[in-house]
Amino acid sequence: MRPIDRVKERGAKFAAASTAVFASPYLVRAQEQASKIGVAPPRSARDRLEEALARIADPKGEGARACLTVYSQAAHNAADAADARARAGITLGPLDGAIISIKDLFDVAGEPTRAGSKVLVDAPPATIDAPVVRRLRTAGAVIVAKTNMVEFAFSGIGLNPHYGTPGNPADRTRVPGGSSSGAAVAVADGMCEIAIGTDTGGSTRIPAAFCGVVGYKPTKSRVPTEGAFPLSYTLDSVGPIAKSVAACAAADAVMAGDDPWTLEPAPLSGLRLGLPQGLPLKDLDQTVAAQFWGCRLD
Repeated sequence: MRPIDRVKERGAKFAAASTAVFASPYLVRAQEQASKIGVAPPRSARDRLEEALARIADPKGEGARACLTVYSQAAHNAADAADARARAGITLGPLDGAIISIKDLFDVAGEPTRAGSKVLVDAPPATIDAPVVRRLRTAGAVIVAKTNMVEFAFSGIGLNPHYGTPGNPADRTRVPGGSSSGAAVAVADGMCEIAIGTDTGGSTRIPAAFCGVVGYKPTKSRVPTEGAFPLSYTLDSVGPIAKSVAACAAADAVMAGDDPWTLEPAPLSGLRLGLPQGLPLKDLDQTVAAQFWGCRLD
């Protein structure tokens, strides 16, 4: 066979393979789901990434304390790839081009997993990405940074004496909650659109509540915890933090290996709420009490 014929044959095989991939049932399904869920805004991933990086680098902001490792070049490459897919009418799903951070306890190939500590800075580097990180990359996520956390995830307050404690978005003199402290601050301050944390006894939910965003803890077995520095082998869960329930649901589905779904609002007609009274509210902080009673439903 002549060299030119070999080139033509290989080109034909590549074109056929590309057509098969782009027409695969999964990709078609992902395209349909992405259009329904719409986690990533219609603006380009590159533009949104630049804004996130600018907020991380802002000397007046919390970026230095919220983000311990910034993947600027890799994030630019991922964002450009997502934008190229978008121009071609291709999507890998609802997280394609979404700006995402990961907690400092997830393995990333080629670097040590610090888990918010100093003692593990010189630990042997991870040989492969954690399964969660691999799934995010496969889904087209733009991983921008590793976020600060309580050392070894061992507190719900959010303090870290080694790398600093990121300030609460509502009041920088206040704690952000933990242990996924940097994750919640990064989302609230626009350093990322979704942050991936872990939750054993509240480590996504507490900082989300402190920082005014949404945190979700799935069941233990839903999302693989391999490649995440453990606090409790029986209670640890991997969960997202974002500004909306829809974004959390999309991230959870991708990390769990599920097809994302469209959330339907629950009917509120006839809904009854129970409010605590008496001892649970005794000596409640005045600021908290004013906010609590101010949002009562009459």
